[in-house]
Amino acid sequence: MPTIKLTKYAVERIDAPTPSGKQVLFWDAELRGFGVLVSGKSTAKTYVAQRRLPDGTLRRVTIGAVGEFQRVEDARRKAGDILTGLRAGTDPKLERRKAADRDKTLQFWLNEYLTKRTNLRERSVSGYRGSIERYLADWLNQPLREVTPEMIETKHAEIGKHHGGATANVVMRVFRAVHNFARDRDTTLPENPVRRLKKGWFEVARRTSMVRSDELPAFYKAVDSLPSRTAKDYLKLLLFTGLRRSEAASLRWNDIDLTLKVIRLPAMVTKSKQKLDLPMTSFVRDLLVARRAIGREGDWVFPADSRSGHIAEPKFPLKLVAQATGIEVTAHDLRRTYVTVAESADISPLSLKALVNHALGTDVTSGYVITSTERLREPAQRVCDKLIALCQIEVPAAVPLHG
Repeated sequence: MPTIKLTKYAVERIDAPTPSGKQVLFWDAELRGFGVLVSGKSTAKTYVAQRRLPDGTLRRVTIGAVGEFQRVEDARRKAGDILTGLRAGTDPKLERRKAADRDKTLQFWLNEYLTKRTNLRERSVSGYRGSIERYLADWLNQPLREVTPEMIETKHAEIGKHHGGATANVVMRVFRAVHNFARDRDTTLPENPVRRLKKGWFEVARRTSMVRSDELPAFYKAVDSLPSRTAKDYLKLLLFTGLRRSEAASLRWNDIDLTLKVIRLPAMVTKSKQKLDLPMTSFVRDLLVARRAIGREGDWVFPADSRSGHIAEPKFPLKLVAQATGIEVTAHDLRRTYVTVAESADISPLSLKALVNHALGTDVTSGYVITSTERLREPAQRVCDKLIALCQIEVPAAVPLHG
């Protein structure tokens, strides 16, 4: 690489693009490490500074285009400052990266969190994104490090006032998770500001709503009278299995073994991330055999005209039931109803936990218990029989299984 004394006249005389068609560096004879980089493809000429850092890394730093400086001396002076810093170990490129990290916004870190957390279900991803983008919209383009404890405290109170304490708590827990994720990757971030709420979380009473025993006859009759066969069967399955809303909604016929009388839920669709082989009771078997006999094509047990292809949110049918009976419940309340009836059916706590796919516990004894599907069949049927009695259902003859 040629060395010349870089003056305004000398720099102007250098051809750009270069005759060779390749980049060429012209070093300054006066200041070692200062030069002008000439393009082989365009007319661009750029001042640069280059030297090795103390660890031996060769670092080239762009000072600016030749046209940005009226005098070469100004570029040489700036290069001298940069070269002094490089000799002392100050890496401008690293500093720029650090500055860029410091400026990363809440929106950036939210996207990173949801992308890297590959174990999150689609519904969780949607919920987390909605919590931040709806309730913290005015923070999205703000650097995450600029969110202070005072801002958290104020926003938490504001969300609680207008949208309820439960919502405010959820939003801040999602923010806390995103901030922890970011701080694991950028140790210069300050302490998680959500710590300010250590004693300031809203107290939210746990939901206890369910269908009471004395309400079950009217509730079941209203469900059975729904105009949609899919909706009525879906709600009945929730009531008689305790399955979670999404677990039941996304059932495929491949999950249903009518011969061995087992519903097989893969771990990927369960909240606990544990597979569930649920024995069919007489009621559930008859319901599924009857649905199979409808002869509809497709993979889903409960198909619907929706983006997913299956039933998603039973709010409308439950609203119809509420209008007919005055009993207002959610899909999860039916799970709570099942658990309550099961507890009164004198089955063991371990059997109940297994039926609703809860963790068996962390004590040593529970850790050794492996509950087979067949061992659960009798307690499951006992719960079913009690529900049939409470709902005052007239049990027809068993539906014959064909094919």
